[in-house]
Amino acid sequence: MFRSVRGSRRERAAAEVQIAPLIDMVFILLIFFLVTTTFVRETGISVRRPSASTAQALDRKSLLVGIDPKGRVFVEERRVDLLALRTLVERRMRSQPELSVVLIADRGAPTSALIDVMDECRLGGATKIAVASSKE
Repeated sequence: MFRSVRGSRRERAAAEVQIAPLIDMVFILLIFFLVTTTFVRETGISVRRPSASTAQALDRKSLLVGIDPKGRVFVEERRVDLLALRTLVERRMRSQPELSVVLIADRGAPTSALIDVMDECRLGGATKIAVASSKE
């Protein structure tokens, strides 16, 4: 009727924390956030874009050229001279012939700077040139 103390004790396994499911969940969340995040490619300067009611979205294969209020030209977060812009566009057009050039000019940028950049892009071989704006 009485059980001995030694016989009633069951040997218990040591408690373990399973880390593998936790690591799996962390990787799944990481992949989810990488896939759903949109990366914005800009020119490296902050620009107040003019607004237009007929603004349209372009494809992602485009070279972004920024023009700040002082008329300086930026490509891929670097300041670029107009002559260097022409050679840069020529190189990009050789490697990607369907490439379009998007000019992101500030509202206060001189129109002459915008025209000069457009001319250099055309002389560099760009056939698709667009001016960026924000939708009204």
